[in-house]
Amino acid sequence: MSRPLTETPAQASAKLALTGDVARPARLTVADLMAWPQHRVRAGFECATSGVQHHRFGGPLLHDVLTDAGPGFDPVRRKDRLRFLIAVTGTDGHHALLTWAEIDPDFAHAPVLLAVSIDGTPLDLAGPQLVLPQDRCGARHISGINAIRVDGGYSSWPSGDAPHLT
Repeated sequence: MSRPLTETPAQASAKLALTGDVARPARLTVADLMAWPQHRVRAGFECATSGVQHHRFGGPLLHDVLTDAGPGFDPVRRKDRLRFLIAVTGTDGHHALLTWAEIDPDFAHAPVLLAVSIDGTPLDLAGPQLVLPQDRCGARHISGINAIRVDGGYSSWPSGDAPHLT
């Protein structure tokens, strides 16, 4: 069987844009994500519409992929990476937000995957999935990821602008 000479719309949408405060922004496909070490997890989560779901996922750790992109941490600022947020968007419009501390081995070290397979089925055409096996609810599982943005723009409030709790 020969490969098509042009991409179908599904193949074209299976690329994700990795942008933001990174030294090496990229457009990645499932095939590109196969270059990182692959991890396997079993995840069970409650779905509001179809009950409890159980799946096996395979793919690279989100931390590995983002570290390779060169997040813009300031080496002079102690714990600078703690102000970084990670926004993930799927082709269906679903969004999830994570903190760098969630995926960092020095902090929570959550095994968050950019899954390239589900239950042994490759996700080449559908695109990778964000998988958070530690979440009880599946709301942050994002299918068909088309964008990941790393954002380090969250610094402390300027003097006098911090919220006051009473």
